[in-house]
Amino acid sequence: MSTDANAHYCPFDYAEALDFDPMLRRFLDEEPVARIKLPYGEGEAWLVTRYDDVRTVTTDRRFSRHAVIGRDFPRMTPEPIVQDEAINVMDPPASSRLRSLVSKGFAPDQIDRMRPHIQRAVDQLLDRMAEERAEADLMTHLAHPLPLITICEVLEIPQGDKDQLRAHARTMMNVTAENRPNAVRAKADLRAYFTDLTARRRADPGDDLISVLATARDGDELLDDKELTVMAMVLLITGQDTTTYELGNLSYTLLTRPEARAALQQSPEKLSQTINELLRYIPFRKGVGIPRVATEDVELSGVTIPAGDIVHVSYLTANRDGLKFDRPDELDFDRTTPSHMTFGWGAHHCLGAPLAQAEIETAFKSLLERFPDIELTKPAEEVEWNTTSIWRYPLGLPVTW
Repeated sequence: MSTDANAHYCPFDYAEALDFDPMLRRFLDEEPVARIKLPYGEGEAWLVTRYDDVRTVTTDRRFSRHAVIGRDFPRMTPEPIVQDEAINVMDPPASSRLRSLVSKGFAPDQIDRMRPHIQRAVDQLLDRMAEERAEADLMTHLAHPLPLITICEVLEIPQGDKDQLRAHARTMMNVTAENRPNAVRAKADLRAYFTDLTARRRADPGDDLISVLATARDGDELLDDKELTVMAMVLLITGQDTTTYELGNLSYTLLTRPEARAALQQSPEKLSQTINELLRYIPFRKGVGIPRVATEDVELSGVTIPAGDIVHVSYLTANRDGLKFDRPDELDFDRTTPSHMTFGWGAHHCLGAPLAQAEIETAFKSLLERFPDIELTKPAEEVEWNTTSIWRYPLGLPVTW
């Protein structure tokens, strides 16, 4: 592995509302393949920021996610969030088999079956919000509960277990050094919980998604017990936390940009397209996620990445690449191509993206129909933002209608 004493130190702690991180902007504009140091882990890594280069790293077999296992790789969090057996550190063809099995749980017919449940949950949450008469917090009444209700219903998590499981997931995302022992414990507790739950679903399957995954076959292939446990953990974490924060970010954007809200209200037939442009535009997280390892020397944008080096990509900068998007720093609700990278790319594109998209679209269609004049009760600059997690999101969104 190559080392570079002049690598840029990148805490990636920028959290000014949803303004784009100026450090990431600088890399994209001036050094699209750069050497960086991160707050945790050993050594340095490469950061790749251009859309086409990100696409190469995420699809080219010369970059391996599996090769990070066992390495104290540069990262954002004190404790690695990923499990060694998880699908998001597998490479094809091993990941292809698992993705084929898991994707059955998110097939179009499965999502169609979930939509009435999502709509019912949204309606109930908005009913409760309406009971507040004239003022409520949108994070409390919609963004926080909806994804948790949905994923727990999809997985059939017992009601009494929801809050503790959510607390474990949030603890794992905390980036502060003093949180490390708590993150280790939360990760172990989550694993123990799902080891027990998946064993019971394997023995007595029902109609929930865990049971679907436990019985899904690709030819003669089934998920083994360890794969099923880890997959259930991944579904809980990605199925509620990330969607919660995107709902908060999208809500803030709609509340502070009249043209965005008008686009959704005036052209409901373009709901999906409008949401996708918002997802492209919004910097939904800080820094970077799970890296890859170059298995041989690879040249990107004129820079040679040596074999054995750790490589991070930024989906945030790929979504703002001016070589790919016309006027990348503007919202353009007529934009249809190219595809955004908010749900990842290639072999590690988020499997739960169809469920997240269904929740987001249902939530905003219903919210703007029921509360067409909804607005913040305080100036946008007074909204408080998370500063301790890898995710960017408002802590509260007080609204009136």
